[in-house]
Amino acid sequence: MLRLEGVSHSYEARPVLRDITLDLAEHRIGVIGANGSGKSTLARTLNGLVVPDAGRVTLGEWDTRRHARHIRRRVGFVFSDAANQIIMPTVAEDVEIGLRSRKLGRQETARRVDALLERYGLADHRDHPGHLLSGGQKQLLALASVLATEPEVLVCDEPTTLLDLANTRMVHRVVDSLEQQVVLFTHDLDLLSSFDRVLVVDDGRIAYDGRPADAVDHYVKLMDGR
Repeated sequence: MLRLEGVSHSYEARPVLRDITLDLAEHRIGVIGANGSGKSTLARTLNGLVVPDAGRVTLGEWDTRRHARHIRRRVGFVFSDAANQIIMPTVAEDVEIGLRSRKLGRQETARRVDALLERYGLADHRDHPGHLLSGGQKQLLALASVLATEPEVLVCDEPTTLLDLANTRMVHRVVDSLEQQVVLFTHDLDLLSSFDRVLVVDDGRIAYDGRPADAVDHYVKLMDGR
C-alpha cells in the first residue's frame, strides 16, 4: 500500500505540499483540485519523480527517497501529455522498451508486445511512428507502455486533459477495466462517480477525503467561494 507520512515540499521557498499524511488502499482513488493546488506535485511523489523535502512516501517496506528505482517498477506513471512518454521510433518499440530490463527473451517479449497492442487497439499501428497517432491513440500507447512493466499501481496525472470527449471516455473505459490499483488526478468531475474514494487538494493540503459525490460537492463549493 502507498503511504504518505507528513509529506511537505516547496519550490524555491514556495510551499506546494503541506504535511500530508495518507494511506492509499482503495482500488480506485480520484484526486481533484484547482490548478496550482499542489496535486501534480502530489502525483509525482507517489513514484519518486519528486522526493519530498520533509516526510516520506512508501510502498510497503520501500521508500521513494532510498528505493526510487524499485518503486518505479511497481508504481507506473502516465503523464497528461502522452508525447512526453513516446520516445522510440515506432509504436511497438515504445511498448517493448519497458520490457528490456526483464530479459524475457525475444519470443516472449514479442508475444507480450503483440498482446498489449491488440488489447489497446494499436496492432495496426505497430510499425508507425508514435508521434503520428491521434491524441487518444497516443494516450493509449502511453498506457500500454507503462502497463507492459506490470506495475501494481498506476498513477495517472490528468491523462485526458488534451483529449476530446470521445477519446476521454475511451481512456476512462480502459482505466476502469484495469486490474491494477489506479490513482487518477483529474479535472473531469463527472468521471469519478464509480470511484471508491476521492481526495480534494487545496493549497497543498487535503481539504476533503471521502465518497465521490461528497468530495465533488465540497470541491465545487470551495471553488464557488472564490
